[in-house]
Amino acid sequence: MKSTRDRILETLHRQPKRTIHELADAVGINPISVRHHLTNLQMEGLVAADEERHGVGRPRLVYFLTEEGQENFPTRYLRLTTRLLAQMKETMPEPVVRNLFNQIAEDLAQEYEGQMKGLSMEERLDFVKTMLTEEGFTVEWEKKGKQYEIREISCPYYQIGISHPEVCTVDQTLISRMLAVPAEKVQCILNGGTICTYVVNAGRTASR
Repeated sequence: MKSTRDRILETLHRQPKRTIHELADAVGINPISVRHHLTNLQMEGLVAADEERHGVGRPRLVYFLTEEGQENFPTRYLRLTTRLLAQMKETMPEPVVRNLFNQIAEDLAQEYEGQMKGLSMEERLDFVKTMLTEEGFTVEWEKKGKQYEIREISCPYYQIGISHPEVCTVDQTLISRMLAVPAEKVQCILNGGTICTYVVNAGRTASR
């Protein structure tokens, strides 16, 4: 049997922008309990709320799934993406495909280039961690002797990478560009590792 939390998420998936009372009716619990669950779901980043005008009087709050909340539900996006990549690899030379993935990372890095100026290596590492988190990664970094170790605990590209490992070059190129030093991949989930790990030389300074 599904939990109340899951039933609220499913209701918002099927019927976005529901009020607390509408959710209470749909799930079959009282509005106070719904409010409690919504507060927790908002703290987890799965649900957000907007004010919506409804006739005369004060606006009402309506709730909907965030992008992260939507990712809890199966979609056909993954299948479509995998098919598109397969078709692209069949019709384009390998160097062209590889260059396309690199260009994605280059373009993304360029968006943040201005914010990186004057930052120390460790400030850059914190910036990269925040940026990759926004892209769907779970990242941590640690200084070990003369090197920095960057660990990706979870990767949003994993399912696509199973069929198309070339996608892994995106985050590697991005990390290298953002830190302005080469990032060496020493462990990869796709090759049997528990996490993806990159290493950069602590003795080198950022040049960008």
